Parts: sequence; C-alpha cells; structure tokens
Amino acid sequence: MTPDRLDRFARHIVLPEVGGAGQARLVASHVVLVGLGGIGSPALQYLAGAGIGRLTLIDDDVIEASNLQRQTIFTPADIGRSKAAAAADWVRRFDPALVVTAHDTRVTRNTARSLIAGADVVLDGCDNFATRLAVSDACVAAGIPLTSAALGRFQGQVANFAGHREAHSCYRCFVGDAFDAEDCDTCADLGVLGAMVGMVGTFAAMHALRVLLEGAATLGDPQWGQLHVLDGLKPALRTMRIAADPECSGCRSAL
Repeated sequence: MTPDRLDRFARHIVLPEVGGAGQARLVASHVVLVGLGGIGSPALQYLAGAGIGRLTLIDDDVIEASNLQRQTIFTPADIGRSKAAAAADWVRRFDPALVVTAHDTRVTRNTARSLIAGADVVLDGCDNFATRLAVSDACVAAGIPLTSAALGRFQGQVANFAGHREAHSCYRCFVGDAFDAEDCDTCADLGVLGAMVGMVGTFAAMHALRVLLEGAATLGDPQWGQLHVLDGLKPALRTMRIAADPECSGCRSAL
C-alpha cells in the first residue's frame, strides 16, 4: 500500500486483531452486495470504509422519497435513479481507489451464478426469499461464502453460511424450500425504523469482514452457521446454531 493508503487505514492496521496482513487481505478482496436498501446502504459504507478493493453492487430498484429515512447513501437528488448506479457513484466519491461495478438487474436462479462470480463473499440484504434462496444456491455451487442479513420490524438476523463446505449449513438449511415464491411482507406493509436497519447492516458488514479475514487475522472467525438474532426493542442479542440439513436441496446435492 502507498503511504496515503497506509494513513487512511492506520486505525485498522494498529489493531492486533487486524494488522497489516489483515488490511492487505481486505484491500485484495471482492465483495458482492445483493440489495442496496436499508441493509445494503450502511453495509456498503463500512465495507468501502474498510478498503475492500472490489465491490459489485446489485439492485434492480429505483430510489424513492420513502427510502431516505434509512437508505443512508442516497439524497433527495437521487430520487428516481437506479439504486445500484447511485450506490456505485457514492463509492467513487468516497474512495476513488476502489473498483466498483453496478448491475441494475434482479437476481434470479438463471443469473445468480454469473452475477456473483469471483466474489470472496456475498452479502445478501435483499427483501424477498426467492432472491435469497437463488443467491444461497449459487454461492454453494460456486464455493463462495454467504453473509445473510434480514430484518422484520424490530428483529434482525445475521449469519455467515458456508454450505459448500462439508458438514456446514447453508441458508436453505435454515428456511427450507417453501419460500422460493416471491410472496413476503415488506417494510411498506410493516414499517421499519431506520436506526434498526442500520444496526443490522453494520453488523452484517462486520460479519463479512470476519469471513474475509479468516486465516489472515485473529478477527477472522466467521462463526459459520450461527444465526445472530438482534432484538431492537429490549435491546438484546441471542445466537442459535443452524444445523446442516441432510436432505437440503441446496447444499447436500452440491457436495
């Protein structure tokens, strides 16, 4: 890293849990973010802030006024724009040294594999089960770790999955096959508190960093298959283990 980059990431490098080797790993990493909404926006901010060298951003939605209370990278001037394109522009302004690619498209079972190709980790913060399952299955097939983050009112869920590894669970092990359809509640129906989504998004960014730092720094404990459930009302955090489903159609058939 050049002196100006060393200065930018000095507060990471002095952490024994990250260090120079860990920061070098982050700079060399490629993260794919699926969804640039309430979860994806703060996650992107902290991944870019961490110096992730290459970012691929995927979202087929456009920015609306109602997004602005939680989707922190957008402004009123962005209303009507593609979320992926506006997010990529934010990254370029924030740190021109990062390589960013935007895909204004919806992830499907047919497109997921090509969209996530070459990633070191995929962070999925999208808003429907069909996309989540398509992303999970593609990650398993491609041997890519998945950081999954979701929110329902005041409950957040974040977990790292490595379904491509023997005896590890995938996201489909957690939710099963019943949610492949695109019918699910949305924040427009249920409401959402911006700060709560921010908690989940930053937690997800931290969890993705754990994946990237595995083997390079002591922070790199991905906690595979451990679902962290955040309660924003109490507040509280509890953790449960998601066991590998021996009948899972996503990961067991891929091994």
